[in-house]
Amino acid sequence: MIRLVLLISALLLSGCDDHSWNNPYPSQFAAANVLYTAFTSQPQHLDPAISYDQVEWQFIAQIYEPILQYNYLLRPYVLEPATATQLPLVSYDATTNITTYKITIKPNIMYQPHPALALTTDGKYYYHNLTLKQAKSYETITDFEHTGSRELLAADYVNQIKRLADPRLNSPVFGFLSPYILGMKELRSELAAAYAAKSTVTALDLRAFELLGAKVIDAYNYEIKIHGKYAQFIYWLEMLFFAPVPWEATVFYAQSGMADHNLSLDTYPIGTGAYYLTENNPQRRMLLLKNPNFHDEYYPSIGMPEDQANGLLVNAGKKLPFLDKVVLSLEKENVPYWDKFLQGYYDRSGIGTDNFNSALQGSGSNGLHLSPALQNKGVKLLVSNRLAVFYWGFNMLDDLVGGYSERARNLREAISLAFDVEEYNIIFYNDRSILANGPIPPGILGYQDPVQIMDPNVNLATAKRLLAAAGYPEGHDSTSGKPLQIYFDAVTSGEPDEKSEFGWLQKQFAKLGINLVIRATDANRYAEKIRNGTQQMFFYGWNADYPDPENFLFLFYGPNSKVHGDSINITNYNNPKFNNLFEKMKAMGDDPARQALIYEMVALLRYDCPWIWGFFPQTFVLSNPWNTPNKPSGVALNTVKYASLDPILRQKLQLAWNKPLLWPLFAFVVIFIIIIAPAVVGYINSTRATVRRIK
Repeated sequence: MIRLVLLISALLLSGCDDHSWNNPYPSQFAAANVLYTAFTSQPQHLDPAISYDQVEWQFIAQIYEPILQYNYLLRPYVLEPATATQLPLVSYDATTNITTYKITIKPNIMYQPHPALALTTDGKYYYHNLTLKQAKSYETITDFEHTGSRELLAADYVNQIKRLADPRLNSPVFGFLSPYILGMKELRSELAAAYAAKSTVTALDLRAFELLGAKVIDAYNYEIKIHGKYAQFIYWLEMLFFAPVPWEATVFYAQSGMADHNLSLDTYPIGTGAYYLTENNPQRRMLLLKNPNFHDEYYPSIGMPEDQANGLLVNAGKKLPFLDKVVLSLEKENVPYWDKFLQGYYDRSGIGTDNFNSALQGSGSNGLHLSPALQNKGVKLLVSNRLAVFYWGFNMLDDLVGGYSERARNLREAISLAFDVEEYNIIFYNDRSILANGPIPPGILGYQDPVQIMDPNVNLATAKRLLAAAGYPEGHDSTSGKPLQIYFDAVTSGEPDEKSEFGWLQKQFAKLGINLVIRATDANRYAEKIRNGTQQMFFYGWNADYPDPENFLFLFYGPNSKVHGDSINITNYNNPKFNNLFEKMKAMGDDPARQALIYEMVALLRYDCPWIWGFFPQTFVLSNPWNTPNKPSGVALNTVKYASLDPILRQKLQLAWNKPLLWPLFAFVVIFIIIIAPAVVGYINSTRATVRRIK
């Protein structure tokens, strides 16, 4: 019996090593220099010509390198060279009304290891002439035995600009950029004709096509030409749409059979950035590895006055990146994500609605602080204003809610006043957003503090007067007597909170006697409605591409209409006076005259009411104590290379936070022995007696 007890005890104690029993990661990685975090929605596109989504850019911004980037520490945001030797040289020719950007890139920047660049000993590409059977034998990018690299060239940047005109890719920024970049519309027509002539071709080698507005000068120099003056164009050169893509990638992925296993630039990018993607399983896990070919880049040594005190200069001057690997796991639900963060198995976490009250105390974004439990664990809180806006929009082409008549304007303003956005912020965002009084968020020239919130009852009384003036007293058509009905288009997610949010929306309209019909649909159908202008009302958000008011005001510029220009103005707002002011404003420097012009433009928007002014979101990020401080950015996304952590401290705290509770097991063993011991002893004695009788 003693032997049995010792055996069970030994088995129990065998698990008490230096690795927590509930650790979801292999024990050999416990002390590895790896960042563990999560993503909550699956990326659809990783091709820099197609992707225009915040979730997707969090991945590919670590992989691709445009010529420019934002300084990690300086505020206001400052552009600096990334792969370029200096900021572009800009010249304007008044005779031709053309602005030229001359760009020089650094030599000796190498691509990540990739099979598209693999060469045989005689200089031929290993994988550019695969048979269909061969191509189908590869299921993931790691199945290719050979990889290669080569130097980054100016031609790779020009190749990507041409890709923005490719009709097969249907880049979301073509409609916006094509009026600027010389020859872009003509190139699209030429490519469309080439595809029509070669119906079996899935992608064209763009080296055979010229683009007037993007020319290679030599190996390290190229130039971009745009129509007119557009001061904000330099910001576009920091965006991933202008990152380099080598021609070899197009040829490699265009081979027959590749698509059968979803092998493409949309799934496995190729870049020169600090990390590269080796595992793409968006339903489970994404894996980024440190790029062994990454060029020399160093953590900044100069920051803002408070950065030194906040520990942000501890790595000053050190070579980037610091992490060897980044493991991102899909977490669709907040509860497991939050629990793993508390256990120390995720290094960082946002704060979901379900966990907000247990994580933070106080009220309002300025009065919030960490709960004592998190403070005791050494967790750090970072709060930052996102350069983003969320709003409820009207389709200005719609016969009922659109147009510029007094009737239509009164209707939109009445609905806007009935919306209790403050209540929405409290219920659905835990009172952690800034209420909007226009489209421009804090931190951008032209932002105005919201006026004092009026009494909801006063707003409602005004709204009812405006609704009657629009011809709908108490929500009924004054001519027919029929109740007013408005349609709200939304992407359905199936989340539990969705019904509550739809119910809240209907309640806002019911205040005016209006019947709101929710038309829930999938993302593809929703995008089609936006593209065709068949939506009536909708909810949308915009994250800044760059820190300039033009990046928010161009959402209302008439020529940027989604329906008529295939661009980014999805309300299809088109006020000639606003358009004229916009064209003046975008060419001006940041001075009081420009600010005054912006205020005038926002006043026009408030009068016309194409949006119900929503809110500017804030980001709340929690970091476990082994992370070195990091600085949130409203625009830069390539910031993983600046992150570092102490894996030894992480391992120590994981063990401390996840000690197994063994006494119930020992108690069970003791009780088990007490109960079963008499039976075992009786059985043994009986067996011995039987043996003696036989003898």
